[in-house]
Amino acid sequence: MDLVQEITTAITSAVESHGLILEEVSVVSPGNRRLITCVVDGLESINLDDVTVASKEISAILDAADFLGETPFTLEVTSPGVDRPLTQPRHWQKNLTRLVRSVMVNGEVVTGRVDAVHDESVCVIVSGKVAKKIELPFVEIKRAQVEIEFNRKGEDV
Repeated sequence: MDLVQEITTAITSAVESHGLILEEVSVVSPGNRRLITCVVDGLESINLDDVTVASKEISAILDAADFLGETPFTLEVTSPGVDRPLTQPRHWQKNLTRLVRSVMVNGEVVTGRVDAVHDESVCVIVSGKVAKKIELPFVEIKRAQVEIEFNRKGEDV
């Protein structure tokens, strides 16, 4: 088992016990130190307090872990940024009503507002002369991410 897998196995249940999801673990070794980055998220929006709790828990586990050896490490616990690609149905669910830009496998670009999320697809409302609702199968989406809206109509900013 490689180091990322060992860290993931060691911390996943602790992260989940706080109602969070461990999205990603990465380890880089610049010089004689390791930088361990853990990305945590939730089904709902998470805040700095959530990240702090997870960070303390992860730090305690890694401080006691034998598999890290004597190499010093720096731990970074963070939440995914707004530019994170939407790769899981739960990412889409969390972004209901948000504007999303999807690049399809065939090269077509679809920009629309997330209306509904299903097991195998997402439904988006595409603006135009006449707004229309279209279904995008996940297997046909090459890449998708939330479009930043600074002045979203109909909502307080």
